[in-house]
Amino acid sequence: MSSFHPGWRALLASALLAAAAGACAAGGEPMAKLVPGQGQIAFVSKQMGVPVEGEFRKFEAQIGFDPKKPEGGTVTLQIDMASATLGVPQSDAELPKPPWFDTARFPQASFQSNAIKSLGGGRFEVAGRLTLKGRSQELVVPVAITQSGERSTATGSFTIQRLAFKVGEGEWTDTAMVGDEVQVRFKLVLTGLKPL
Repeated sequence: MSSFHPGWRALLASALLAAAAGACAAGGEPMAKLVPGQGQIAFVSKQMGVPVEGEFRKFEAQIGFDPKKPEGGTVTLQIDMASATLGVPQSDAELPKPPWFDTARFPQASFQSNAIKSLGGGRFEVAGRLTLKGRSQELVVPVAITQSGERSTATGSFTIQRLAFKVGEGEWTDTAMVGDEVQVRFKLVLTGLKPL
């Protein structure tokens, strides 16, 4: 049971990270940089109706984005799937295995933006493609950006379905055991992003 829960959470974290990166960037602009140790990609799934939270500890992003002219921007994100953790060693040991993330075959998940739209007030929609465990899906991720001094913080959340990415195969496809929906929450702290 614990092994299935970790896999599910890791998938959610992956999606969250990808979305966060997408929300923060746009192309043609100088690249903004992630501040090491300040960001977070968290994912929440339900195991037998009980929320379980995990995170991805390692991810990278390439963000070229002018908040005042976001249409030309691009965001690319890579997530180290082996860095997924639920904080429980026995569960974490299951996540890299084939039923869950199969990190031997699919070591990274990625997000590539294809459109960024301003909604005003520091809010954006980042559309792009999330690729996880060899399967891809188009997403639109809501992102809110705040700025203080030279730092920008991008936050947001969205929901994915783990079964669409074959996360939790075999006996773990039973959604009464592990829910299909995974909520992804992200916080990315950046330097080098232009003013809102």
